[in-house]
Amino acid sequence: MGQALLEVKNLKKYFPVTGGFFKKTVGYIKATDDVSFKIKEGETLGLVGESGCGKSTTGRAILRLHEPTSGEIYYKGKDVINASKNEMKELRREMQIVFQDPYSSLNPRMTVGQIISEPIVQHGFMKKGKELEDRVCQLLEKCGLARYHINRYPHQFSGGQRQRIGIARALTLNPSFIVADEPVSALDVSIQSQVLNLMMDLQEELGLSYLFISHDLSVVRHISNRVGVMYLGSLVELSSKKELFQDPKHPYTRALLSAIPVANPKTKKKQIILKGDIPSNVNPPSGCKFHTRCPYAEDICKEQVPEFRKLGDEHFVACHLAK
Repeated sequence: MGQALLEVKNLKKYFPVTGGFFKKTVGYIKATDDVSFKIKEGETLGLVGESGCGKSTTGRAILRLHEPTSGEIYYKGKDVINASKNEMKELRREMQIVFQDPYSSLNPRMTVGQIISEPIVQHGFMKKGKELEDRVCQLLEKCGLARYHINRYPHQFSGGQRQRIGIARALTLNPSFIVADEPVSALDVSIQSQVLNLMMDLQEELGLSYLFISHDLSVVRHISNRVGVMYLGSLVELSSKKELFQDPKHPYTRALLSAIPVANPKTKKKQIILKGDIPSNVNPPSGCKFHTRCPYAEDICKEQVPEFRKLGDEHFVACHLAK
């Protein structure tokens, strides 16, 4: 892994909440709230957390599929947030996304060949013809599909095959960075392993960097180099995969790790059950957002927002009591 490819600083994405007869803004959903991290060349950063914690919003905001409310994003030193339309078009060649749902992310009225070739034509790399068809077939074969699939429609494929088509589409412009938004959550377990191994092989072959978003810690452990844990829109812990799984510092991370199922039925594992409901993103708790569910919370947790501080080598945590 080389230098920092992507740098995110204090990223925020708030969605307005409207109410009343005139639909005035009465509040904001703080989907992503002051998130900072870096991704190195050739690295996979896993982003985990409960549903609704802001993982997908973070990934989409980085690509400006959601316009960020505030913050800074730099890709190879280039300012993403303030990029013009033409500059953003250039950046999109190197920053791509694989969507979560392989059933709704592909146009049902287009053939596989049309779906994969569309970005190449739109960006002016090639014109329609034999050379473009060969390029599409090459991408299909690289992702584990056959040349004759080029004239088929999405409904003629299984879920795993559709996700392979989505990965092939993301590779059309030779990107360096891909946001993988829960790419295997809708697939069977046996198919999940095939798609994950495909992504890891492509990373090694093409030198890709991933932001891998998932709620499945077993999957994240398999593919990631570092792992970030999100809670209620904020990053609460960031560390190498090995250190996070062996020595988690944040109580929320410990609760998530305790919920990973064990393959051996004779092995007893103590699960940490968090009490209470997840607070609202519209009106989050004061101080540490996790203090309403934390078994170790003290008065300082209710009053002061914890600093996202460094505890060890590349290990960061937002907790007053972490040591």
